Amino acid sequence: MSHLPVDIGWMRLFVEIAREGSLSAAARVQGLSQPAVSYQIRQLEASFGRPLLHRQHRGVSLTEEGKRLLAIAEKTVSDVDALAEDLRAEVKRPALRLCTDYAFATLWLIPRMHSFRQLYPDFDIQIVSTQRLESDWAEEAEIAVAFGSRAQFGHAGEMIMPERVVPVCSQAFLQAEETSLLSLSRAPLIHLDTALSSPWFDWASYFAAMEIRREAEPLGGDVSFNNYAMVVQAALGGQGMALGWLGLVDSMAASGMLVTAGPELSDMDRGYWVLAPRSQDRNIDRLTEWLKTEAAASPPL
Repeated sequence: MSHLPVDIGWMRLFVEIAREGSLSAAARVQGLSQPAVSYQIRQLEASFGRPLLHRQHRGVSLTEEGKRLLAIAEKTVSDVDALAEDLRAEVKRPALRLCTDYAFATLWLIPRMHSFRQLYPDFDIQIVSTQRLESDWAEEAEIAVAFGSRAQFGHAGEMIMPERVVPVCSQAFLQAEETSLLSLSRAPLIHLDTALSSPWFDWASYFAAMEIRREAEPLGGDVSFNNYAMVVQAALGGQGMALGWLGLVDSMAASGMLVTAGPELSDMDRGYWVLAPRSQDRNIDRLTEWLKTEAAASPPL
């Protein structure tokens, strides 16, 4: 014995009939004629082999079998509608890609992303992080935050955070010393070691600017990392003294997780820049202004 397959498309019509209580009302909602609705319901009942509706003088009511079907049909229609809405939202929802280095993304941007999403919930940010910004970054992102000099980026961007560094270490590391302030000339140092020459302050340039002559190598020696986030983690772990970039380590210094242990050194022609090509995209402007406002709000140490 052959059976007619159930046409899933009839489920929405059946749900509408149950909601409206009549074939004619459901026909109006669906933009169909009443004969067309009657025909589809007869086909649906034929597929199940049982009546699904009680035909009354005015309107209809569900049979027991109809009630069982309605429970399934309502959920099916609701789930399909919800999925369609989600997929449409994904297509419509704008997203901006922001390219920056690991240090800025990890230490500055990520802790502030929640406040950004609350302020601008109508578009997304995709963060593309690299060790150092490449010249072709615009092929991967609409906006960038890059570390460099005024000669590099002054014509194409706006500085949001000049380079200011200060020696930092953990409370435990500081307390392990006999003096209240560490002697930089004899402290174990944590270095940021990269394959390319550094466009930022390192310990050698810091010592030269401060006219500090380093004494004999400390017991246990120095340690180096090729990622600034790891440099900070090592300082938090009490492994030595690191150069802390103000703006990136502010929250840790404010909370006491890191303490300053030497004078500040700055270069107002070097630092982090917002780079965004000229466009008519309002969201790029909003993100740029948010970055500038957040950077300006960072409290001085």
